[in-house]
Amino acid sequence: MDATEFRRASHAVWEAMAPGWDDRHAYFEETARPVTERMLERLAPAQGDAILELAAGTGITGFAAAELVGPDGHVIVSDFSKAMVETAERRAVELGLGNVEFRVLDAEQLDLPDETVDGVLCRWGYMLMADPAAALAETRRVLRHGGRLACAVFGAPEKNPWVALPSRVLQERGHLPPPEEGAPGILALADDVRLRGLFAGAGFSEPQIEEIAFTWRFADLDGYWEFLTGAAGAIAMVIGRLDEEERLRVREQVVERVAPFAGAGGSRCRPCRSSPRRRRAAASAAPSLETSRAHARAPLDRSALRA
Repeated sequence: MDATEFRRASHAVWEAMAPGWDDRHAYFEETARPVTERMLERLAPAQGDAILELAAGTGITGFAAAELVGPDGHVIVSDFSKAMVETAERRAVELGLGNVEFRVLDAEQLDLPDETVDGVLCRWGYMLMADPAAALAETRRVLRHGGRLACAVFGAPEKNPWVALPSRVLQERGHLPPPEEGAPGILALADDVRLRGLFAGAGFSEPQIEEIAFTWRFADLDGYWEFLTGAAGAIAMVIGRLDEEERLRVREQVVERVAPFAGAGGSRCRPCRSSPRRRRAAASAAPSLETSRAHARAPLDRSALRA
């Protein structure tokens, strides 16, 4: 699939996922709280700052930033999915947030002037983009002198069984192609070497990368399956296209493989890792099904930029 076709397909996926993310807004907020909090610690927004959130989904991270920048600050919550942006805007009205703007923006081609914001947040977005190098270059462009980026990506498959195991089942049954090197995907930026190279190529200083473990908890394995089919992006779309008989077979195999993570308190998928980076820069995550990975922060001081 070429980049243009991928962008079209990805857009369709996330338009379709908006209702599922809306239904699970509180669940995502609580489950990913360790990632969100660490990203904001690394970004360290000040009162009056202007902050941009990319690939915002329902706006959880941006809403948290809005509280930190105060009434004199400004947050732009953006996503390339209009349905996601509309969902986030409705949530903000419910919360009474008056310092948040909502924009449909493509992170690879930001419709914003140079040096517009003091900080950028992107939780679980860059790894899903057709051209993360372009997106990071655009991020750098819109940051002001001394600006910061804090982002999160998911770590290695063994640390994220919640997504690695069902993906493997779908690959083995011929419904998903094996991952190609450099291709976008949930685990596409698990390699620190590649991630550091992307930051450097965009002109950021050396990122600070750390892993943040968190856990996706489900009442039972049925709840986990509902999550996969209602909110898990491309996986949900692939499963949704299967006929009933094949869908049941896939479900049986997925449930069998994640069964070791189930306990008395429900289904716990335990590696989920989120990794923060500093560039101010990046992070990742996982599910009880527990998953985890990268948070990073990277300073964007003009003196620190590489040409």
